[in-house]
Amino acid sequence: MRSLSTSLLACLLLFPACSGTEEPTPEPTPKEAPAPEAAPEAAPEAAPEAAPAKVWTLPEGHHPALLDPSQATETAPESFKARFETTKGVFVVQVHRDWAPNGADRFYNLIKIGFYENAGFFRTIPGFMGQFGISAYPKVSAKWRNAKIEDDPVKEKNTRGRLTFATAGPNTRTTQLFINFTDRNVTLDGQGFSPFGEVIEGMEIVDSLHMTGEGAPKGPGPNQGVLQSRGNAYLESDFPEIDYIKKITLVE
Repeated sequence: MRSLSTSLLACLLLFPACSGTEEPTPEPTPKEAPAPEAAPEAAPEAAPEAAPAKVWTLPEGHHPALLDPSQATETAPESFKARFETTKGVFVVQVHRDWAPNGADRFYNLIKIGFYENAGFFRTIPGFMGQFGISAYPKVSAKWRNAKIEDDPVKEKNTRGRLTFATAGPNTRTTQLFINFTDRNVTLDGQGFSPFGEVIEGMEIVDSLHMTGEGAPKGPGPNQGVLQSRGNAYLESDFPEIDYIKKITLVE
């Protein structure tokens, strides 16, 4: 990472394919299709029906705000803790609302409605950051695509363990977050990335998350556009080693 310039670091988070907003993700360049075969003299037999693609469906009794962002607008406490239970273990984040009020409020509400349950750490880059926040359920992602919040002034630095919303530009934050892996990410401070919390327990768990690398099409990790449309069915089938958030609990 030492060789990465400030502009490149910013690009990694600002580029829509890697952003924290629901901007359309560019699809990979399609491969050239093979030339069509000559038409047969007789119509072929009907091909067997393909098995329906697996889709994660919302469980009964889910919070109504998962499908209606307008119902998730509470003001967060001035300070609160969030306990992350993941497939690698538990870590705890301390949130400071005065650091970034809009970000803290959004995070607080998303926890309360269970938005992050079963969400994957889909973009984890060694020496940079770990990103999460696309719903396991495509219907939920569709409803939150444009639920944007206004920016907060950057008051704190993007140092190791700090939690920050990803963005694709001014006033585009929605649900995606990242945890900084290094103090060198202070280069992001001038690009509008405003931390609102920090890991206070279990940073070794964060460090142990499976590293996906950069997302497709620039890297080997998940394509955000596909993840938005297919949810966890895509991660399960194509990226079985990914780690997940089981749930996040508000701690008094």
